[in-house]
Amino acid sequence: MQIKALVAEFIGTFTLIFIGAGTGQISGSLVAAAFAFGLVVIAFAYAYGSYSGLHINPAVTIGLLAGGQIKLGDAIGYILVQLLGGIAGAATLFYVLGDSAGAMGATVPAAGVGVGQAFVLELFLTFLLVNAIYHAAVSGKAGDFAPIAIGFMLTACILAGGPLTGASLNPARSLGPALFSDASNAISSLWIFFVACPLGGVLAALVYKFFSSEE
Repeated sequence: MQIKALVAEFIGTFTLIFIGAGTGQISGSLVAAAFAFGLVVIAFAYAYGSYSGLHINPAVTIGLLAGGQIKLGDAIGYILVQLLGGIAGAATLFYVLGDSAGAMGATVPAAGVGVGQAFVLELFLTFLLVNAIYHAAVSGKAGDFAPIAIGFMLTACILAGGPLTGASLNPARSLGPALFSDASNAISSLWIFFVACPLGGVLAALVYKFFSSEE
C-alpha cells in the first residue's frame, strides 16, 4: 500500500466533512450542502484520483472490495484513514464554528422517519452512488468525465435524501459530525449508516457484475 494513497484518502475525507458539513451548518441550506459535497468529490477526484482512486468513503471502499477492485489489506487501510479523516475534519470544523457548531450537520433520521425507512433509504442512495462509480469510473465508460458524473450523483442523492436522514451515504461522513454534534440521537443513529451504506456498496458491486457478465 502506498503512503500517498492513504494521505490522499485522509485529506479528501477531511475536506469532504469540513466543507460539506460546514456549508450545511453555516448556510442552513440543503441545496448548498448538496453541491458542496458534490463539488468536493469532483475536485478531489481530479486532484487525487491518480493516487488512491479517491474513495473517501468506507462504503465505497467496501463496495469496490466486493467487486475485486481493491485488495483486503489496502481496503482496511483506506477505511481507517477515512474514519480518522472524518473525525479530524469534524473536530476542526467544531473548533472553527465555536458556539455556532450546533448539530454539525449530523446525519439522523428526521421526525416521523422510522429506523427501517432510514435504513432502506441509506442503502438505496449508497447503491446509487457506488453504482455510478462502477459504471462511470471502473468501467471506463465516462472517461475523464467520470468525476463529474459521480459528484453530481452524490449531489442528487443528498437533495433527495437530505430531508429524511441527512443523506450520509458514508460512515465516515456520519461518524465525525456525530462525535461533536449537539443532536441527541447522533451517536445512537450511527449504526444505520455503518450497516446500510456498506450494504448498498456491496449491492452495487453485485449489480455491476451482473451487467458485466452480459457483455
